[in-house]
Amino acid sequence: MSVVSQVILKADDELRYPSTGELKSIKEFLQTGIQRTRIAATLAENEKKIVQEASKLLWQKRPDFISPGGNAYGQRERALCLRDYGWYLRLITYGVLSGDKDPIEKIGLIGVREMYNSLGVPVPGMAEAVRCLKKASVALLTEDDAAEAAPYFDYIIQAMS
Repeated sequence: MSVVSQVILKADDELRYPSTGELKSIKEFLQTGIQRTRIAATLAENEKKIVQEASKLLWQKRPDFISPGGNAYGQRERALCLRDYGWYLRLITYGVLSGDKDPIEKIGLIGVREMYNSLGVPVPGMAEAVRCLKKASVALLTEDDAAEAAPYFDYIIQAMS
């Protein structure tokens, strides 16, 4: 949910107008809109490239994942991993666009540990995969855009660590 939505809902719940501070936060949010949409567009347009680079980095760091007995051993398993990497990258764009980590939490992190544990996927391995996604993504962004996007990757990494 965006800052705008949060402010409106909070003010409405309390039967009041938005405060000066809340209006200031909306103004700041709107002023960063061009940057946030640029970041999301760059990530979306380069999803395939980012996922390929991230998986290459991950397999170099953790060749045991793609070795016999590893969670990404075999075509099907590897394809499922890459699908998940793309899904997490999409979650990052939701957070960036909304200027909030809430969509990441609600859509992507609730129950993630239980899901991966039930599938036998090591959660720390997924955290490492998101680190690789971050590295591949920020390499395509300007320094300012990378600084804006990085906390959303870090939020997922922290939740999985």
